[in-house]
Amino acid sequence: MTVNTIFEDSHIPLNKWLLAIHLLCASKKGMSAHKLHRMLGVTYKSAWFMAHRVRYMMSQPSFKQKMFGVIEADETYVGGKRRNQGGQGRPGDYSHKQKVFALVKRDGDVRSFHVERVTAENLQAILWKNAHPSSTIMTDNFASYDNLKGQFNTHHTVNHSAGEYSRKEVGMPTIHTNTIEGVFSLLKRGINGVYHQVGRRHLHRYLAEFDFRYNARKISDTDRTLLALSQAEGKRLQLRDSVKSPIGA
Repeated sequence: MTVNTIFEDSHIPLNKWLLAIHLLCASKKGMSAHKLHRMLGVTYKSAWFMAHRVRYMMSQPSFKQKMFGVIEADETYVGGKRRNQGGQGRPGDYSHKQKVFALVKRDGDVRSFHVERVTAENLQAILWKNAHPSSTIMTDNFASYDNLKGQFNTHHTVNHSAGEYSRKEVGMPTIHTNTIEGVFSLLKRGINGVYHQVGRRHLHRYLAEFDFRYNARKISDTDRTLLALSQAEGKRLQLRDSVKSPIGA
């Protein structure tokens, strides 16, 4: 029953596993390992590893279908502290902040990626892998997006530096990146307010957690829990694997 699932070789009772899964599925901004350890009556180390197993279960398989329609793309920075930036602008390569790039289909799903560097090559490679050429891409005016015109159906930008956050053009959906910024806002509230500190090598699992909840936002907490459980098979995670995961798109 538990072989080749996240529950394999676990001495923790299944009823506690089910409660942990439900709590992580129902908590909009996530739940810390400290709180899980208190609520479940297990050690902190067990709660921490349980949470990572659940996040692994929430992760999506390699994307076989490309996104299409109106897609907003943006990058953000989480954790750490900025160096010599005064809190303004994009952190440089030597900042302790980690870089996250994400795509969201309007009224659809989000896909988030932990990237080593925010470069045109890295961001456009993720776009090409995940967005169909027929898509309409919405971004801000960051220079790394300059070469998207001609690669997709259309590419529209908003100039945040000039105070522009939304505009209308005849025959086009409203041009903005408000949807993806809302996704990032929820991610940051969870990381800063609940988890406080996320290790560089674990960030991709937290992104999977927030993506999963966002993509299942239109169903009930119970159905979201059942959806997560339906993805348990074939996802065995051992402790040694959970502490050496690489960055990757």
